Amino acid sequence: MSPSRVTHPQDDGRGEHFRVRIEGFGVGTWDLDLGTMELEWSDTSRALFGVEPGEPESYELFLARLEPSDREGVERAIKHVAEHGGGLDVSFRVTGTLGGKKWIRARAGLIRDETGAVRHISGIFLDVDEEKQVEEALRTRESHMRSILQTIPDAMIVVDGHGVIQLFSTAAERLFGWPEQEAIGQNVSILMPEPDRARHDGYIARYRVTHDPHIIGIGRIVSGKRRDGTTFPMHLSIGEMQSSGEPYFTGFIRDLTEHQQTQARLRELQSELVHVSRLSAMGEMASALAHELNQPLAAISNYMKGSRRLLSGSTDPNIAKIESAMDRAAEQAVRAGQIIRRLRDFVARGESEKRVESLSKLIEEAGALGLAGAREQNVQLRFTLDPDADLVLADRVQIQQVLVNLFRNALEAMAQSQRRELVVVNTRVADDMIEVEVSDTGSGFQDDVMPSLFQTFFTTKDTGMGVGLSISRSIIEAHGGRMWAESNASGGATFRFTLPAADES
Repeated sequence: MSPSRVTHPQDDGRGEHFRVRIEGFGVGTWDLDLGTMELEWSDTSRALFGVEPGEPESYELFLARLEPSDREGVERAIKHVAEHGGGLDVSFRVTGTLGGKKWIRARAGLIRDETGAVRHISGIFLDVDEEKQVEEALRTRESHMRSILQTIPDAMIVVDGHGVIQLFSTAAERLFGWPEQEAIGQNVSILMPEPDRARHDGYIARYRVTHDPHIIGIGRIVSGKRRDGTTFPMHLSIGEMQSSGEPYFTGFIRDLTEHQQTQARLRELQSELVHVSRLSAMGEMASALAHELNQPLAAISNYMKGSRRLLSGSTDPNIAKIESAMDRAAEQAVRAGQIIRRLRDFVARGESEKRVESLSKLIEEAGALGLAGAREQNVQLRFTLDPDADLVLADRVQIQQVLVNLFRNALEAMAQSQRRELVVVNTRVADDMIEVEVSDTGSGFQDDVMPSLFQTFFTTKDTGMGVGLSISRSIIEAHGGRMWAESNASGGATFRFTLPAADES
């Protein structure tokens, strides 16, 4: 390359010495004559652009080596410097190098002659491919992180050591009602109700002095405040990191509103189930008592009638009164027997309000209650429901009670299992019945358990009442179906019950 044209020719020796030194560090030099648009570049510049040593150098060759989408921008930048002065600093991609495409950065300035006229643009080429790849990787990671933050259901908020919000995820926008642009830069206490709001800055200041973690790394349930002023329960987990010696705190937030409503409904349903269980147990005991008491009542009536016959030959003056009293006692014994028989018949019928119901809807609604907490237990749910076996004639509340009981039993049975899968299947079977199958991968049944499984007050749980399955089978039988249990291939339990199919016409 010919020496660069400079303002003071006497400095050419020093300039050449400097050029040789920077060339040794992989920095290419170049010079563009603005009058003739002739371009001269050094051997290092040629190497950066993938130009062979014998190939004639020219401005057109320089432009031809640029990525087509970058050419217009580079030409515009050079023209702007030539017309308005200033420095040139532009990055572009070069094609045709050994490694495919490469990022080059060009920096240059104007060179004037002794009269002050602008003659040349002279500068250097730098290989910035590695830096650009790092930038691209960072952009990709940032884009990936942003995509994650936009899709994860839990809100994520990052604050600095003074409690000022630095990052506000999409889920946080939905949860708190604050747009990201408005939330960033504000104190995180805007998301808290009193008294936490007034105390928060003091919490952070105390932590920075004492380093007592308090809630760092420990999840807990707190109250959050939306932009409209409403509050809600949330689960908050906080992590800490250091950057440039300054602490940053990341909060992961889960809205517990629906969870707590579900838990409240589940507690309500469980309370109702206990109440129904007691009533059912009382009904079964009443039925047993009716059976047992009918015999002594019948015997009393017979003895009364026999005693009256024995008194028929007596000459006692009070015989008429005695016979009348014994007749009334016999009548009352018969009346008591009739009352008890009616009570037994009522309990045995188990009358309910049956309507045409969608089985898939019953299973979905029961699952929302009975399967609360399944995700936290890593239970895989698989509902394989046949739409052609969907309509049944059933009492909605009672069948949901059966399903909730089976679902909760399955979750408890799988609590210690490595594989946790709950499967619900419906199938049309003979005699216009629809069968429902609920299978789990829990511990299954012991051989001695099966005969007693549906007996009242029999339970394998430490705190169980032993009435849930008994009541469930009574409900199914009152619907005209049947219920049974068996072990499955995975070692878990499978419960099946049938219900009458409804006319779909």
